Amino acid sequence: MVTLEKIRSDLSELQKKDQSIKSVEVHADTLDEALADAAVQLNTKVANLEYEIKEKGFDGFFGIAKRPWFITVYQNAEAVSKSERIKNFQNASFMDMDEEIQNFDKDGEYFVHRFGTEICLKVNLPVGKGKNINFSDVLNDIKRSDTVDFDEKIVKKYTENGTGGIYEPVGHYSRNPAGDAIYVIDITKDELKATCTITPPALGGADVSEDQIKTALKSQGVVAGISDEKISALVDRPAYNVPVVVAEAVLPVDGRDAYIAYNFETDRSKIRAKEAANGQVDFKELNLIQNVVEGQPLAQKMLPERGKAGKTLYGRYLEAKNGKDINLPLGKNVTLDSDGRTILAACNGQVLLINDKINVEPIMEIDGVNIKSGNVTFLGTVIVNGNVEDGYNVKASGNIEVNGAVGASRLESDGDIIVSQGIVGRDECEILCGGSLWAKFVQNSKVQVEENVIVQDSLMNCEVSAQHRIILQGKRAQITGGHLFATETVLAKNIGSAGGGTETVIEVGIDPRAKHRLEDLREMQEKTVKEIDELELNIQTLENTKKVRRVLPAEKEESLKRYKLRKNELTNENDEFNKEIETILAHLRELKNIGKVYASGTVYAGVKIFVRDEKDEVRANVKSVIFYYDEGFVRRGKYEKPDFSDVKGPEGYSNG
Repeated sequence: MVTLEKIRSDLSELQKKDQSIKSVEVHADTLDEALADAAVQLNTKVANLEYEIKEKGFDGFFGIAKRPWFITVYQNAEAVSKSERIKNFQNASFMDMDEEIQNFDKDGEYFVHRFGTEICLKVNLPVGKGKNINFSDVLNDIKRSDTVDFDEKIVKKYTENGTGGIYEPVGHYSRNPAGDAIYVIDITKDELKATCTITPPALGGADVSEDQIKTALKSQGVVAGISDEKISALVDRPAYNVPVVVAEAVLPVDGRDAYIAYNFETDRSKIRAKEAANGQVDFKELNLIQNVVEGQPLAQKMLPERGKAGKTLYGRYLEAKNGKDINLPLGKNVTLDSDGRTILAACNGQVLLINDKINVEPIMEIDGVNIKSGNVTFLGTVIVNGNVEDGYNVKASGNIEVNGAVGASRLESDGDIIVSQGIVGRDECEILCGGSLWAKFVQNSKVQVEENVIVQDSLMNCEVSAQHRIILQGKRAQITGGHLFATETVLAKNIGSAGGGTETVIEVGIDPRAKHRLEDLREMQEKTVKEIDELELNIQTLENTKKVRRVLPAEKEESLKRYKLRKNELTNENDEFNKEIETILAHLRELKNIGKVYASGTVYAGVKIFVRDEKDEVRANVKSVIFYYDEGFVRRGKYEKPDFSDVKGPEGYSNG
């Protein structure tokens, strides 16, 4: 319900707002000049102004009958409200700083001057641990031969309490106007500065006051730039016979040019190696690559600013330059956001500033991966024209192409990995591939791929896991040693070695990832069951003791509760293990592709072949053979070349 009291309250608030809005009346040749002049006087932007036209200007005919614009200008209510909020915030900030300011020490000070026929005193109290004013010193300065009278009590009061930054009368003196100080106001021809030169007063002469200087400035037409602070300082401590600046024009401020705020390091020399938590620098992590993802903001153009006009002492308009605009540095694979100023990555990759343009490169090409490059992590395809040396890693969201060799390193890719030469892992190389691996040969490495492993010459002493096929079909096409898993097929010319040597195990017809997970689950389950058995033994012992004694000590009672709680947790974990194990076993049983192993050459004695977990251990060398599953057994058949036409690979690698 709207009450009379509510209406009064609203009207009061509205009145306060209206009273806070300042206005100025301006005459100018054009409306734009009038608004710019008003913005200077009100210390705000033209955009914050509203105005009423008192007299509309007229350009006249060839300058004849020209009439200036006469407008009343004031800030809009929103701008005033914002200004008040900022002012209140600043005042609050200053209040918060009071305690800090108290830490500064400043001695008290006083000034005795004679204005008109009065002796005037100004006292600034000490700050912090500053020294107090000596009352006798003040009296000595007041007592002169021309002093007529003064009130000592008032002087003492002001000396102790201060005068609040103004001059207060404390007595009278015998004035001789002929001895008054003489002051002269000079204004520069460019109307930018006004100075005041004071000659010292004689005994009995009056000093120059602030009001006198301000009146003199205004009488000479000065309407802008009068500095109360400078005039006050000059009156307090007159610099005689020296021109002192008391007013300065409001100089125009040119607008800032547009510029680009980059969200990445544009100076590659500033990119530094990563520092570990212990403070040591890992020189393998050089951070030379700045990865970005699609849609990521890369930079933003900061718009040019309008200049802020100035004003001479006489109120003449001083024009300011507006900031210059610039073009957006758009390169390859970048786009603009809806605001028209923010540059976004159009794809995953490396952000680079090339010829002052922002580019996102989805392909990164480097000479080699070594101490010079450090480890490589890239959101895109990486092409290595040389080798990946021992101990260095490459991680890419696209493909990895190595035109040289790979040592004891780690390669991880969401796409394919192509190695033109071989992989010599020395039992420390790990290959993780979201697509297929293509290589000339692989030695002593751990390989895990989501699709196919295509090798030209040999796989030697490797642990290989492929969700589809492992194919070797070069001139040698040799598998020697190691453990190979493939869901569908393993194809080679020769498997094993003539002299036996290291064990060669091949498993097909299973999901390698599922089988590995199954093995991990069973290992964890075994540990869990063992711990449950130990807990049951402890629980049973404590419960038997409790039956005999009826009461357990508090410590053992707490242990019994802890054992039972832990047993429940492990029992729940074991149930989850059982569920996942059953799911994996069902998945393995339902695999449609039962798997085959093809050998066009020789499978040597000692090789172990598993097809759907059924084992065939080769006792004697066998040639040109296929191993396959039939009615619960691993059977052998005559070799027939399989059709792998669906396996497409990079140029230079054959699938047979």
